[in-house]
Amino acid sequence: MTRLMLVAVIVGSIAPAVPYAAEDPPAAQAEPNAPPPPAVPVVPKDAAPPPSVTIIGASDAHGVLGRDVRSAADEDMGRIVDVIVDRTGQVRAAVIDFGGFLGVGSRKIVVDWNALHFGKIANKKDSISLELTKAQVAAAPEYKEDTPIVVLGASGTLQPLQFIP
Repeated sequence: MTRLMLVAVIVGSIAPAVPYAAEDPPAAQAEPNAPPPPAVPVVPKDAAPPPSVTIIGASDAHGVLGRDVRSAADEDMGRIVDVIVDRTGQVRAAVIDFGGFLGVGSRKIVVDWNALHFGKIANKKDSISLELTKAQVAAAPEYKEDTPIVVLGASGTLQPLQFIP
């Protein structure tokens, strides 16, 4: 009888441990301070080649969006707000926010890229010069998206845009 009670006590103490162990995830077999196994890099079948990299010096190129534009007579002509490219990616013209005061009464005018001169634009305060007068730009039609673009160019420099169907 003593044996039967001993077996009952042993079974009774093991039985509650079994459901508890079943609820816990199995413990890791590795040592606690061991480094994690190395990650295997996943490489897609059609991996793209690495991109090429070009480094342009800080004094060799500058952004033009938001730059002030001035005439040869140092008149304020506005600022560049967009650049227009053709279907081949060739830069054709710049959109200048012209006239108005603090954005009120201004209008967008498109000028030929070749009519702009970038000379010294070493910092954000330097402006771009335009071969046109303020009167010529003021007489130009306003630029509106999704309509034919009228590009104002310096005398003899504008090339017509070839339409590709």
